[in-house]
Amino acid sequence: MTDEELVSGFLNDGDTKLFEILYKRYSIKIYNKCYSFVNNEEEAKDLAHDIFLKLFTKITSFKNQSKFSTWLYAFTFNHCVNHLKRNKSKKLENRISDVFDINNYPEEIITSNSLITNLDEKLNLALDKIPPKDKQIIQLKYLDNLSIKNIESVLGIGPSAIKMRIKRAKEKLLICYA
Repeated sequence: MTDEELVSGFLNDGDTKLFEILYKRYSIKIYNKCYSFVNNEEEAKDLAHDIFLKLFTKITSFKNQSKFSTWLYAFTFNHCVNHLKRNKSKKLENRISDVFDINNYPEEIITSNSLITNLDEKLNLALDKIPPKDKQIIQLKYLDNLSIKNIESVLGIGPSAIKMRIKRAKEKLLICYA
């Protein structure tokens, strides 16, 4: 069955087994997306759990105007962004911004893998420093490899607005990464 058929069957018949199938299809993807926002296993599990609870009650707002997976993706992003906004001050207190400086490490301990790992950590720290909406657009475009058209359906804004937000988010990210 397609996602849309499962949603329709769940809404019409109230068969929770159909919702369970959706859960099994998307639980790992939702968890991974939550983890990309919070970088904490327990918090990501809690967020994913909250999303599915909320989805159970809000699934009636799915109107088949896009694919269910796209709608669920937007649903997840909005929930995570709202979570970050509510907990922004808490997150800032808990984040340590140590910038990787290659000059502080002896040459023998810098391997290509450790250098890449440290650069990834530095990028993640920079992503954590930019506003959630900017992080969201960067993730959609470069981590999730969505096209401008797909980002349109996720965010509900036009292509020129998306391109401008990507440009501005990249500028902010570069400043934090430097």
